[in-house]
Amino acid sequence: MSGASWGFVIAGLVLAVLTLTYVLRPLWRTRRMAGIAVIAGLTFATALAYVAIGTPAALDDAQREMPRTLEDAIAKLEAELQRDPNQVEGWRLLGRAYIAQGDSAKAADALGRAIKLAPDDPDLLAEAAEMRALAAPERRFDAEGVAMLRRAIELQPMHQRARWFLGIAQRQAAQPAEAARTWEPLLTIVDAAAAVPLRAQIDAARAEAGLPPLPQAAAATPSTAGLKVRVTVAPELAAKVPANASLFVIARQAGGPPMPVAVEKLPAQEFPREVVLDDADSPMPTMKLSQLDKVDVLARISASGDATPQPGDLEAKARVSDKSGVVELVIDSVRP
Repeated sequence: MSGASWGFVIAGLVLAVLTLTYVLRPLWRTRRMAGIAVIAGLTFATALAYVAIGTPAALDDAQREMPRTLEDAIAKLEAELQRDPNQVEGWRLLGRAYIAQGDSAKAADALGRAIKLAPDDPDLLAEAAEMRALAAPERRFDAEGVAMLRRAIELQPMHQRARWFLGIAQRQAAQPAEAARTWEPLLTIVDAAAAVPLRAQIDAARAEAGLPPLPQAAAATPSTAGLKVRVTVAPELAAKVPANASLFVIARQAGGPPMPVAVEKLPAQEFPREVVLDDADSPMPTMKLSQLDKVDVLARISASGDATPQPGDLEAKARVSDKSGVVELVIDSVRP
């Protein structure tokens, strides 16, 4: 199937999800997981039906018969992939169809084929690792699945699904302290409703490791001594700052993990901009700016307002600071 044809498949999936979400809203409200399952199943059927009969090749009378069952549609997709196996989205869709069919072993194999074609897709890596675990006799993540999850996090450090699954794998491997450390950064990005059960799981893992529960988030009281940062934009990029963009000023443990120990999000306007980072800006309950002697300081302008770096963001090169004086950052590059 051509790239254009797969574009129609993806567009069909989006349309199906939007339509089904609206139609099944009462079910979503009363039984959320059931709603998800119904939407997923019907969406798979829509996509598979298109793959089976919606391509230009289907103009041939011999190929215009509508598949009567999900199994028939899967068989047609399998035949299409046998004809042209270099279709990432085809293998991905086939894997999800096998999931809807309840065959996790075949799903793991199909997603493994997709991984070979797109080894640097974090969503695909997390999905493939999950399917490997579901296909295992005791639902355990094996070494290859764990490697996929670590690779996904390397590519996208705050990938929620990969971090969640890696933490589960670490608890399965009797590494509760590591599981807690893997999950703790998620508290900085999930909403309040999700944070409650997540914190409970983190505390359970910490208890297994003989560690105390996470401290409750203290009320925001700015520290008197903060990290002063002055951000300017290089003249050649000044005209490229998008309207309504956001400025992120971030401090991280020097040479450490990518999670911030302090961050402020501000409107990207009126440069130069002076910012003071302190413990009130620390999203990590177990790591505060005041605990570190040196930090990496960086700034980024995001058109989307998303905390996760995106191609096209305007960035300043990170600088190491001992938190004395003013850190001067110049936004002078575009993220590829």
